[in-house]
Amino acid sequence: MKIPMWQVDAFTAKVFAGNPAAVCLLDDWLADGVLQSIAAENNLSETAFLVPRGEEFELRWFTPAVEVALCGHATLAAAKVLFDLRGWSQSEVRFRTRQRGVLAVAKRGDGFEMDFPALPAWPVPVPAGLAAALGAEPRQLLESTDDWLVVLDDEETVRNLKPDLAALKAFNCRCLVPTARGDRVDFVSRAFAPRFGIPEDPVTGSAHCALAPHWAGVLGKNELRAFQVSARGGEVRCRVAGDRVRLAGQAAVFLEGAIEV
Repeated sequence: MKIPMWQVDAFTAKVFAGNPAAVCLLDDWLADGVLQSIAAENNLSETAFLVPRGEEFELRWFTPAVEVALCGHATLAAAKVLFDLRGWSQSEVRFRTRQRGVLAVAKRGDGFEMDFPALPAWPVPVPAGLAAALGAEPRQLLESTDDWLVVLDDEETVRNLKPDLAALKAFNCRCLVPTARGDRVDFVSRAFAPRFGIPEDPVTGSAHCALAPHWAGVLGKNELRAFQVSARGGEVRCRVAGDRVRLAGQAAVFLEGAIEV
């Protein structure tokens, strides 16, 4: 069986930057083990699987190791495929997910805007060993539904982190997200998820569901520019609107083809 597949660099206007995601368009769901094997074979931080259901698409995301509840960059990649390569002509595309409800994505000029749930974070005590594992002393630790936000002193500290990834696996969260005020943007971040098979995620859209509400409160504004300062790097434009977060960015198609299963 041949399955159409695309590889898309998300949160960037050019290939070889941003966060690469695979997008597979299915007629119906395959067994979970097959989906997980495809994601492992792709060996990208996420593979998005789409099944058309009338005017919507069911959407699931898999890392090389596990299925995840929410993924921003692979959702952006899926919208890029549908709007720009598959002729989707409506004003928005709606994705029905298993754990985060319906996510809508609209085309905005040369990019896309995703409507995601806000996932506010709350302060928690810094556990023993976190500073040593991360390689920096946290100013504050915040816990959201999915991730830990580790607030650091400045952008340079975030950029220069060289964490002990094996040690980070000891902490019970999806993703550790060091963050600080940015020098030229409102805030910067990185994201480490070794427990989920992702040593460092280049640009993590879903983490901004917690990052954006936090920095909106700190900075006193609801529209923010963010940059994830990984080696590949990527820009995320954020707008906090009540219990929702709008995440906007561009995407570039790197590969189009089919896989044989």
